[in-house]
Amino acid sequence: MRATIFEEPGKVSVQDRPTPTAGPGEVRLRVAASSLCASDVRVYRGEKYARAGVIPGHEIAGVVDEVGEGVTGVDEGDRAIVCPIVSCGHCRFCQTGKRNRCTSRQTLGYDIDGGFAESVLVPAAIVGLGQVFRVPDDLPLDVAALTEPAACVTASLELCRTGIGDSLFIIGAGPMGLMHVIMARAAGAAPIIVSEPVEERRETARRWGADIVLDPERDDVTVAVKDATFGAGADGVVVSVGVPQLVEPALAAVRPQGIVNLFAGFPPGNPVPFDPNLVHYGEVVLTGSQNATSDQYRRTVAMIGHVPHIDEVVTNRYLIEDAPLAYASRLELNGLKSLVEFPGVDRR
Repeated sequence: MRATIFEEPGKVSVQDRPTPTAGPGEVRLRVAASSLCASDVRVYRGEKYARAGVIPGHEIAGVVDEVGEGVTGVDEGDRAIVCPIVSCGHCRFCQTGKRNRCTSRQTLGYDIDGGFAESVLVPAAIVGLGQVFRVPDDLPLDVAALTEPAACVTASLELCRTGIGDSLFIIGAGPMGLMHVIMARAAGAAPIIVSEPVEERRETARRWGADIVLDPERDDVTVAVKDATFGAGADGVVVSVGVPQLVEPALAAVRPQGIVNLFAGFPPGNPVPFDPNLVHYGEVVLTGSQNATSDQYRRTVAMIGHVPHIDEVVTNRYLIEDAPLAYASRLELNGLKSLVEFPGVDRR
């Protein structure tokens, strides 16, 4: 099979790899589509670990074409997405349904071969814990491949307790910031305020449902957020871009007892300067979110096809031979999400 290989920071290539065979407890997924995550770009930049020689890709959708001995609940021909977390199932976090926090977790695309290949072997630990989810019949597989990032947004919005009539301030309108916009709008949040320096992305945020769109290079963002929330500040603030200097503006814009979620990953070794009194006197919760629980995956794949504009998040599509271009487009901020497609699989 043809597969994309992460060789070292700054270098990915397309090579032949043996097509895997499903052993006991495993299933093989014939990949229909796999989208590129900002974390994959951070690995490419050397800001995040991945095993040299691994096949990247953890945002995967496809069709099960081989089922190993002893597997129940998954059948050949199932259209499916995968929660890419390999967890122990026994630690405190796993026992409380938070497998994304497993103390010995591994992840497809980083530690174990992922979905930037014609086939991906889903480990028995994922299959046995029920982390292969059927895709609704009316959901195209190229959209289903966005379930993983959308589930991360579900986790973020639920951490911020964002619901009907709750105000949300989103810093950054890249792919994940914009997914926050459309999913928060679907959840009934209001007002939704976005800060983004790139004009094209500001216009997209406005078109996709943001109530107020700000240019941080021109607007006084803190004042604008306070004005939009009758002086209180936003109920929730999501920092969707990993720039340390954005933490203090986020804290300044949140209301007392509000929540600031550091959704993006940050470059390692970068201290974050902020006034701790913003947290202390405001009784502000400063937190972060990474990945999602199995239940959040289950609920997200059920609803993602009903979220307006979700299909428009993918702007760049590549075949496997051109997969390195998916990295280049993200590094150049060309468009939004990049997707690697495999035409041998029906994505309808």
